[in-house]
Amino acid sequence: MLYTQEEVLDYVKEEDVKFVRLAYFDLSGKQKNATIMASELPRAFENGVAFDASAIPDFEEANKADLFLFPDASTLSVLPWRPSSGKVIRMFCDIRRSDGSPYEKDCRHLLTSAAQKIKAECGVGLQIGTEFEFYLFKLDENGETTKIPFDKAGYMDIAPEDKGENIRRNICFTLEQMGITPESSHHEEGPGQNEVDFRYSDPLTAADNASTFKWIVRTKAAESGLYADFSPKPLLDKPGSGMHINISCSDTSKNEQILAGILSHIEEITYFLNPTENSYNRLGEAKAPRFICWGKENRSALIRVPASKDKMRLEIRSPDPSCNPYVAFTLLIHAAIDGIKNNMKPPAPASENLFDSTVAKKVAYKTIPDTIEEAKELAQKSEFVKGILG
Repeated sequence: MLYTQEEVLDYVKEEDVKFVRLAYFDLSGKQKNATIMASELPRAFENGVAFDASAIPDFEEANKADLFLFPDASTLSVLPWRPSSGKVIRMFCDIRRSDGSPYEKDCRHLLTSAAQKIKAECGVGLQIGTEFEFYLFKLDENGETTKIPFDKAGYMDIAPEDKGENIRRNICFTLEQMGITPESSHHEEGPGQNEVDFRYSDPLTAADNASTFKWIVRTKAAESGLYADFSPKPLLDKPGSGMHINISCSDTSKNEQILAGILSHIEEITYFLNPTENSYNRLGEAKAPRFICWGKENRSALIRVPASKDKMRLEIRSPDPSCNPYVAFTLLIHAAIDGIKNNMKPPAPASENLFDSTVAKKVAYKTIPDTIEEAKELAQKSEFVKGILG
């Protein structure tokens, strides 16, 4: 349900809300928040809540550090683990300058603008769904994190081998209470590795849900005396964790152009899809793609077109959970726009099993960057990236 400001204010009065968390994100995608008393909410809607932008990495210098958080009423959700008496609610915020203009480094604004652009200039809308993998590790006697997996189960195993079943259930229940409905969940291939998938929604909602999901997983893991690890390759000899991004277009006749646009820009945006040094330990290993190609039902390709009776979707398999979903979705949408506007055509689909080392040595496909240094250099030189992120 999408709320208006008036409905939020009525809800706050009627439901005994005492605290309001105003959430926003830095450029890495890390969630930040300021908490205000519910009585201050009308002022926040009208004038915003100031914060020190110089304290946020890569935002502003101290001489122009005042930015303002304006809560987005449509994103209201109740924190179900807080007391029902004196409720706590959370809203995502738009970041604005003192003159009311949008802050250009607000990643939610970047994504909103991209979604508006593809609709205005290409006449289509995109829907995005995510698939998250993560590990659950034990804590030591001092409560510090370890690399000891919570269980030794494998792909889609069940209890008692799968010890994460109850935690995934609690995660899904909590998300549902917050208005987010996961599509499916299961144990993944690695020991202590889990996956939760989400049905597609509009890009901004998909990014908001992805960010909420990571927060809920960490919260529920901590409640169970565990640590949730979203790093791409926490165990070097075990499968890595990806964040597959599924894209559907309202006009399926544009799918090939979108596919071609993403393939043409994937090298220069890899730094934002895989933003940590650890990301490059995952790529090319244990079912994580390395070659720039696409394939029908081919899980070894960078982009897969899954077998489905529904409308065709594209599954981008290279991104990992360390990325900022707002920035990742923004860049993919702009790549789609480029593909549509320039009527790009994709190459022939890859039918080979590119995870077979013998096969991989024989193919002529280009590869995504091997290191974070190479990926960063490509991004810094990219006019495409500069035109979007500045």
